[in-house]
Amino acid sequence: MKSLGIKKLYYSISEVAKITDLEQYVLRYWESEFEQLKPAKNRAGNRIYTNREIKLILYIKKLLRDERYTIEGAKQVLKTYTPEVDTGEQLELIDAPKSRTKIKDDVLRADMLEAKEFLQELLKKLA
Repeated sequence: MKSLGIKKLYYSISEVAKITDLEQYVLRYWESEFEQLKPAKNRAGNRIYTNREIKLILYIKKLLRDERYTIEGAKQVLKTYTPEVDTGEQLELIDAPKSRTKIKDDVLRADMLEAKEFLQELLKKLA
C-alpha cells in the first residue's frame, strides 16, 4: 500500500488480518479472550481497528507464537503492558508470500528481462 501522505485512522478486520498475517477468526477469538483488545464498531457493526490495537495484536501474537506463552500466561503479561505512544506511522499490508517460479523458456525469459530493463530506464528518465 503506497503512502499518499494521508494517515489511515481505522482499519477493517480484513486489513488487520493482512497486516498481522493472522486469520480473521483468530482476531475475533483474541478479542473475546483479551480484555484490552476491544475494537470499536462502525454504524454497520463492522470492527474498526486503530494503530494502537494493531500493535497490541502484534504483541499478543509475539507472546503466543514466538515466546510460546499460553493464553492465561499472555493475559498475565498484558496486565503490565503499556502501549507505545502513537508515532503516526502508516501500517503496511502484508502480502502473502508468493512463490516465484523461474521462466523456463529461455527466449521468453530474455524478452522479459529486456522489458524489465527498458521499464527501469524509463522510470529513471521520468523521475
